[in-house]
Amino acid sequence: MLKILKYFKWWEWLWVLVIFGLLGLQVYCSLSLPEFMEDIVAGIYSVYFGMSKISDLIIIGLKMLGVIVGEILCTIVVSYIAAYIITSLCARIRENVFKKVNSFSMSEINNFSIPSLITRSTNDITQIQHVLVILLRMGFLAPITFIGAIIKIIGKSNQLSLITIFSVLALVLLIAIMITFVVPKFKILQKNTDNINLVTRENLTGLRVVRANNAEKHQEEKFENVNKVLTKTNLFVNRVTSIMGPGMSLVFSGTSLAIVWFSAHLINNGTISPEIMTSFTSYAMQIITSFMFLSMLFIMIPRGQVCANRINKVLESKSSIIDGSGVSETKLKGQVEFKNVSFKYPDADGYILKNISFKAEQGETVAFIGSTGSGKSTLINLIPRFYDATEGEILIDGENIKNYKIEELNNILGYVPQKGILFSGSIRENVKYGNQNATDEDVEKALKVACAEFVNKLPEKLDYRISQGGKNVSGGQKQRLSIARAVAKNPEIYIFDDSFSALDYKTDKELRKRLKEHTKNATSLIVAQRIGTIRNADKIIVLNDGEMVGYGKHDELIETCEIYKEIALSQLSKEEL
Repeated sequence: MLKILKYFKWWEWLWVLVIFGLLGLQVYCSLSLPEFMEDIVAGIYSVYFGMSKISDLIIIGLKMLGVIVGEILCTIVVSYIAAYIITSLCARIRENVFKKVNSFSMSEINNFSIPSLITRSTNDITQIQHVLVILLRMGFLAPITFIGAIIKIIGKSNQLSLITIFSVLALVLLIAIMITFVVPKFKILQKNTDNINLVTRENLTGLRVVRANNAEKHQEEKFENVNKVLTKTNLFVNRVTSIMGPGMSLVFSGTSLAIVWFSAHLINNGTISPEIMTSFTSYAMQIITSFMFLSMLFIMIPRGQVCANRINKVLESKSSIIDGSGVSETKLKGQVEFKNVSFKYPDADGYILKNISFKAEQGETVAFIGSTGSGKSTLINLIPRFYDATEGEILIDGENIKNYKIEELNNILGYVPQKGILFSGSIRENVKYGNQNATDEDVEKALKVACAEFVNKLPEKLDYRISQGGKNVSGGQKQRLSIARAVAKNPEIYIFDDSFSALDYKTDKELRKRLKEHTKNATSLIVAQRIGTIRNADKIIVLNDGEMVGYGKHDELIETCEIYKEIALSQLSKEEL
């Protein structure tokens, strides 16, 4: 939890000092009230026996009222300032978590899991916010009031002091039981929240597949299982926690009753005066109330600590992709070279790619083909550094990609993923995503190159709103808009990760024709399953089990590479080939 406090700004620490000052004033006012009550009780006796005037009693009452107003104002101001600075702090932490996650490679994201990162960015930070607000308000007030009240009652009555001590010991026992049984459950509770987010996200993302396979019941059972675990843990925590309220009320009421009972006997015996009983009762209640607030902190802080640890784990994680120092202007443009590149996923035993070497020059189109799982997508995902190569090196324009700053590298590349990813917003905003300086003319040109003329038929055209995840456009339209986004960026190197799979043959052919004309001065790297998509490529690389088993043009590979020939014959007849 203390690590979270380093995100406070210097001026927020000044506000914390102001809060401590106001809390000190609040404690002073709170501890002064029983003394005023003692004076009022003594004054009533004095007035009754004619020893003082009623005006003296009124003055004491007005002073007491002023102290109460002061205490209320301190409480209001402290609550306002605490809420303001803690909300600002948590907003900053949330922003830092978001930025940190954006800097992660796919390895770190997979390590944490997306549902867990969502929980940490929302639920965990909210829990921290609740704990810090209460800690700032009560973490200083409760212990100071507790100590101050104990000092005040010392010497007033030994018998009544014993009652207070036994009450505090009863509260200590109650809190010890709570900490023993509840605190270990908080970590489990947050993990269960991750699990329920995982199932919910999977269900909503794959809703069409669920319905198409009549798997609603299976998904409901799956959700019910994780929901039961979460509910069971929550019920246990809430049931044990619910003992605190009645238990503390019992101690509170029992202490009041015991003090009044014994005070009556002590007053009757002449051991103490009525005004001492009044002030002692007030101080005893302050001691118990303060301890009740401390017990709340003892319960909430462990949960906040669990959440803080989860947040710190994200913030302190170092991305496996280290930003380079930067590359000055290079002589080469659009050149991509793999030198003996091998790759295996973190914690995996076997290599996905083995000893890959090739070179693509500016203006060339290099295609990758192979059976499912041969490593095609993995290979091109190494270029934008979603992962780093395990062995060997990848050069762009003659420079190792690890020397580039990530921003520099991304400016060179135009990446189109296999699954068309669109963001909520207008078509214009989606196409300009990689080039915010693009004009409407540039956007329209990119859409034309990507065969996305369907945009002109939409009601608002470029202003047409894309729903979250592009749910209101088809798969083929999403792919074409994703291609338009890369075209609008006007990069040196285009990367197409099976980005034509949702297109019909006619659109595929027309799109490739337009792309070839538009990207003649750029390098294109294409992953594809269709022979028709890649047969005119300058170089075709055939992959099988992560190894290069073929390299050359279409006609050469038909003669020299059996695997390529098998793929080709499975799609086209001999006459077509």
